[in-house]
Amino acid sequence: MSLIVSAEDIFEHGMEQVRLVFGETDFVSDRFPFGFTDYYEAEMGRGLFRHFVTFKDLIPIPRLPDIKILTNHLEDRLAGLGGRRRINIDPGYLCLHHVILATTKGYTHRPYLRDGIYADLTLIYRGKSFQALQWTYPDYRQEDTVGLFNQLRKKYKEDLKPEQPIHD
Repeated sequence: MSLIVSAEDIFEHGMEQVRLVFGETDFVSDRFPFGFTDYYEAEMGRGLFRHFVTFKDLIPIPRLPDIKILTNHLEDRLAGLGGRRRINIDPGYLCLHHVILATTKGYTHRPYLRDGIYADLTLIYRGKSFQALQWTYPDYRQEDTVGLFNQLRKKYKEDLKPEQPIHD
């Protein structure tokens, strides 16, 4: 998941809620500045930043639409006065081959999943690294972000390995 906020206290409260709904996290990134678009500024304010979060329990890919619907409800529940969002929660999944984000906005490169949710193919893994595509969001194209996803992929690959038996 990606959480975009304007203040640390909002992030911490959002993390509490996300953990209650989705379980224990196993990784929370450092703060990434979010300045590639002003799309959220009118609603959420200036000085936005993002943290990427992964969870201890892996999810079955078909649950992605359900998770996006839940994160939309969480955003609504955490909204400020007048229903203005204070946090943007974007779920997705990483596998060995690509990174997919869930979105409610259809577009030519976003296949419809169900219940108003689309899949956004954001990064593909090729040549020992994730690669951006022509439609990849600018912040996901950044070297630091791609490097982070490469590290997360490495951890995910390790998590997939069967546990070795312990020998005395």
